[in-house]
Amino acid sequence: MRLYNTLSRQEEEFVPQRDGVVRMYACGLTVYARGHIGNFRTFLAVDLLRRTLRHVAGFTVHHVTNFTDVDDKTIAESQKAGVPLREYTTRYIDAFREDATALGLEPAEDTPRATDQENMVAMADMIASLEERGHTYRSDGSIYFKISTLPRYGQLARLDQAGMISGARVDSDKYEKEDARDFVLWKATKPDEPTWDCGVGPGRPGWHIECSAMALRLLGPAPIDIHCGGVDLIFPHHENEIAQAEGATGVQFSRFWYHVEHLLMDDGEKMSKSVGNVFTIRDILDQGYRASALRYLLISVHYRKQLRYSWATLQQAEEAVKRLYDCIGRLERVKHGSGADGWEARLDAARSDFHDKLQADVNVPGALGAVFELLREANAAIDAGTLTRAQADATLAFFDDGDKVLGVIALRRQEEAAPPIPQDELDALMEARVQARRMRNFAEADRIRTDLDARGVILEDSATGTIWKRK
Repeated sequence: MRLYNTLSRQEEEFVPQRDGVVRMYACGLTVYARGHIGNFRTFLAVDLLRRTLRHVAGFTVHHVTNFTDVDDKTIAESQKAGVPLREYTTRYIDAFREDATALGLEPAEDTPRATDQENMVAMADMIASLEERGHTYRSDGSIYFKISTLPRYGQLARLDQAGMISGARVDSDKYEKEDARDFVLWKATKPDEPTWDCGVGPGRPGWHIECSAMALRLLGPAPIDIHCGGVDLIFPHHENEIAQAEGATGVQFSRFWYHVEHLLMDDGEKMSKSVGNVFTIRDILDQGYRASALRYLLISVHYRKQLRYSWATLQQAEEAVKRLYDCIGRLERVKHGSGADGWEARLDAARSDFHDKLQADVNVPGALGAVFELLREANAAIDAGTLTRAQADATLAFFDDGDKVLGVIALRRQEEAAPPIPQDELDALMEARVQARRMRNFAEADRIRTDLDARGVILEDSATGTIWKRK
């Protein structure tokens, strides 16, 4: 398998370093608000990497995704809401889990919170190690990392060493690439801010130390295999993670860095909470779109290319998923055929193409191309009446195996199995329609059918009874 490594700026052969287990860390949500679909573009790209490593490359994966539940933003927003920090951030952790389930993300093996006691202790221990190695200094109750003590600082973001301002401190969690300077590890707290004392004095962690400590606590010893996140985290967050981890341990922090490009709005602007041009998963679903279509859209462009979002592209994604699901339905209804010559070899070629694309830097668009090429041929074989039941089953197995990575068909099946209105209400309306027809009140029966159609439910009558389908 080959992965693009931001650290080297090139594709490299990837195998896990120890025991055939991929130790992978992904920066999770900062839980001061509900995640938007730009965030979930990154989380889905990580999900695809995880699934490819497991289901295509055959590795075991130990995947950690954190929740940043203490930083400048979470404190400010919890204070504004008048709610204790832990209680406030729990709301958005619960919302993330709901959205992640809706989009079919496989759960990570560990989902630590920065404020968990064991993580606070790990941060304090890392800071103590940095102090012992001469990488820190204290000022006004805070502890800072001195970037001049680490000559390789800037290796990930390709910073110009001459442009760094060692000795000039920055307390903000985020700052610009042009302002590389000594950054805070442990912050002196204001009277109204939460405070911890785990061995380095009272205060609270800076944003960057959290991920370094949690990654090594759960996946160490260093180096871990892969560190993931959005491209906006390369600097300062990931650069500072490297400085902290490598300054404390003296060894490489992560062998590979996997970064996901931005999701852009149709006007070309990056989707961002700070700009205010955001849609959440709930916003999309409330517009009547399906999670399977949104998942398809967010995975349809290679993770290292920017993805432009619009309602039109989401509708196109819905049509693509419908084509795929309709073909699966046709395959399930095949009864007998004359036999499609060379079909088994065609399936083998499609499977090989699908796997080859995914093992080439998780090329999901290429893998989708292999799927839809076979889909066209399968529809043609069904139309020609040549596909046998066994060949149809083998084709269904190809689609199901591919969906272990893509995760779209499984979502659509769940959606199709659940009506767009409560099941008990649907059952009552269908029974009322049966009674109306028995009483020859066809106007009422037609009214119920029309009402359900407007709500996304189609009724199909047959000699054996009435069934419902999603519109």
